[in-house]
Amino acid sequence: MDTRRALLDALGDGPVSGPALAADLDVSRAAVWKAVESLREEGFAVESTPEGYVAPDDPGYSAAGIEFGLDAPYAIEYHARLPSTNDRARDLATEGADGVAVVADEQTGGRGRLDREWVAPSGGVWLSLVTRPDVPPARAPLFTLAAAVATADACREAGVDAHIKWPNDVLVGGLDGEPDSDADTEGRGGRKLAGILTEMQGEADRVSWLVAGIGVNANIGSDALPPGATSLREELGDPVDRRRFAATLLERFAALAGAPDRMDRILPAWRERASTLGRRVRVDTPNGPVTGTAVDVESPGTLVIDTDAGPRRVHAGDCEHLRDAGD
Repeated sequence: MDTRRALLDALGDGPVSGPALAADLDVSRAAVWKAVESLREEGFAVESTPEGYVAPDDPGYSAAGIEFGLDAPYAIEYHARLPSTNDRARDLATEGADGVAVVADEQTGGRGRLDREWVAPSGGVWLSLVTRPDVPPARAPLFTLAAAVATADACREAGVDAHIKWPNDVLVGGLDGEPDSDADTEGRGGRKLAGILTEMQGEADRVSWLVAGIGVNANIGSDALPPGATSLREELGDPVDRRRFAATLLERFAALAGAPDRMDRILPAWRERASTLGRRVRVDTPNGPVTGTAVDVESPGTLVIDTDAGPRRVHAGDCEHLRDAGD
């Protein structure tokens, strides 16, 4: 562990003296001082007291702020502005990076599925996580489901009852008893809070690297949101702590997908948070639309639809929630 991260971890337990930390890490006191100054330059205002160094009351939304207290094995690379966190994460992946979350306050060239524009102004949580999972490419879609679960859980911890529409749209509202009369949300299944775009490179038998790009409308005002979308701030009436939100998301992702032996948890967790299962749906696929009742999701993310002609398994497509007869 580098001195900077060790200092952040130590600060989480209270005041820590420079000499004690230098002895614990077997580094010089000058190296500790350099780490302290580096944190201060990032805006993480470490205070010097007679008892030692003390963490700031408000760690702030920054690399150090997100890493402070983070219970997940990821380093944070923070930018005030980037064209795309996914593009930056992909560059890091090709350079050999692993376990790095690229975070930006604002994206100027974000994109979603099918190269659709993704509005990403200041105030959102825009992050892309680089990982190198030891799994075959056929299992890569599970990481997209894990990212959706992690995002929904972070929204719920923030106080918004989010749910997932297959495969990875994180929504609020639009459930039974919560009709969305807005024409912009008709068929969507609710108001969109977040989206996920996963990219990977691999060989026949293993994934070389994977980037899970996650965009969350956190503290975005209604005037900056596209039709049919909402934000955590709009739903709650108050802004959320983006630092804690990002940390919760990363911790939940690590708990689900941080190791191959944990991945059997992903599908049950996704099913529990999904609003698509049990609903009549229409999925537009490259081979034409499939309409029926969504009954299950199978590994690595295949939607099982009960149609008039029998069960159909859909691997990819745009999913629309339909109104049941009599609704």
